[in-house]
Amino acid sequence: MYGCEAWTISKQIQNKLEASEMWFLRRMLRIPWTAKKTNERVLNEANKRRSLVRTIRKRQATFLGHVMRRGKLEHLVTTGKFEGKRSRGRQREKIMDGLATWLVPGKCQIYWPPSKIGICGGT
Repeated sequence: MYGCEAWTISKQIQNKLEASEMWFLRRMLRIPWTAKKTNERVLNEANKRRSLVRTIRKRQATFLGHVMRRGKLEHLVTTGKFEGKRSRGRQREKIMDGLATWLVPGKCQIYWPPSKIGICGGT
């Protein structure tokens, strides 16, 4: 997960990350891929919850706060506010887009302590 702070996670990539997390868990529990066990059953056996995507999003939010406080070139690149013409075709998904949809108040999937003000609708 080195450098995951800069990843742009689409729905397709999120599904692949969740699948790989389940594959890792099955390998650690030595469950063969031919075994007819659902993911929920494997998670119950391991007493775990899916946490890979949540961890990545938490790191991205932390990194974004760091970049926004700095206000240098990284801030311009992350927010996508630089001068010039736009390229043709569909706009590329930015980190801000993914975090904005993910950090909707009331639907936040990251646990933040009450000391974090303004994130996930906490006051």
